[in-house]
Parts: sequence; structure tokens; C-alpha cells
Amino acid sequence: MSEIVLVAWQRYLRQLQLHPLRTKAITSGILAGCSDAIAQKISGVKKLQLRRLLLLMLYGFIYAGPFGHFLHKLMEKIFKGKKGNETVAKKVILEQLTSSPWNNMFFMAYYGLVVEGRSFSLVSKKIRNDYPSIQLTAWKFWPIVGWINYQYMPLQLRVLFHSFVASCWGVFLNLKARSAATVKKA
Repeated sequence: MSEIVLVAWQRYLRQLQLHPLRTKAITSGILAGCSDAIAQKISGVKKLQLRRLLLLMLYGFIYAGPFGHFLHKLMEKIFKGKKGNETVAKKVILEQLTSSPWNNMFFMAYYGLVVEGRSFSLVSKKIRNDYPSIQLTAWKFWPIVGWINYQYMPLQLRVLFHSFVASCWGVFLNLKARSAATVKKA
């Protein structure tokens, strides 16, 4: 079994080397789909909502993977040749002040408009109401992920690491939302 995993990992790394953008996009899409499938099952859905799952995979494929690919390339250009804890801290701060707020708002808009099919006015209201607390929560968790990513991950694996953590985070948020709903019923 371990030989199969090793061969698959080597093939994945080869694809990352040959086709980095495509590989990161596909990986992000697959991880987004897995996260949603797990979240749906945890929430008690009897039959998987395939449309929702595919739309979230599309988000990972078209947006999250490519955005991460270009973000990390840009970070390497901005901080070219600079190493050390101070540089890592600057990368994390820059990411948290720029891409984190944008990504959270964009995801909320995409989820409301595309996945749920809600009107622009309803989605705008939800963003106005929920965005501040979502962003504050993100700033409590994602800087740690960013630090690990910039400090320990090689450039070609940063999108994979981020997408994996994002998929786990999505499952966690679903569990939290479900437990809050259960408490309200009690």
C-alpha cells in the first residue's frame, strides 16, 4: 500500500512541476468537493446535494487554486531573496490584510449568489451582517496557517497545504453551525 501512495505522490509532484497552475486548480477543486461531501454527511443529509458539491468544486478549480497559485508567486516576487522570521511575518501580515478579507467576501458572495441562488440584495445583507465576525474569526486562525505555510512549505506545495487546511476548516465550520442549530432547538 505504501508503494502505491509513494508512486501517486511522485506523479502528483511531477504534474506540479510540469503543469503547476492546472494541478493546483484541480487539487483545490477536488479538496473543496471532498470538504463539502463530508460537511453534508456530517449535517445529516440523506442524499448528497450534487449541484452544491459541483459548484463548490468549481469554486476551488476556477478561483481558489489559481488565486493561491498567483498569490504565492507574487509573494515570492515581493520578498525576493528575503528569508527569516521577519520576512515570514511580513508575508503573513500582507496576506491577512489583503487576500484574506477579499477571499472571505468573495466566497460569501459566490456561495449566496451561485450555490444558494439567492438575490443580490439578500446576499448583500448577509455579507453586511456576517462578514465582520467571519473575518475576525479568520484572523484568529489563518495567520497560524499562513505562518506554517510560508515558514515550512516549499512554494510548489503552498496551495495544496492551504487547500487541505481550508477543506478541514470547512468541515469544522459546518460542525460548529450544526451544534449551534442543535443548541437553539433544545
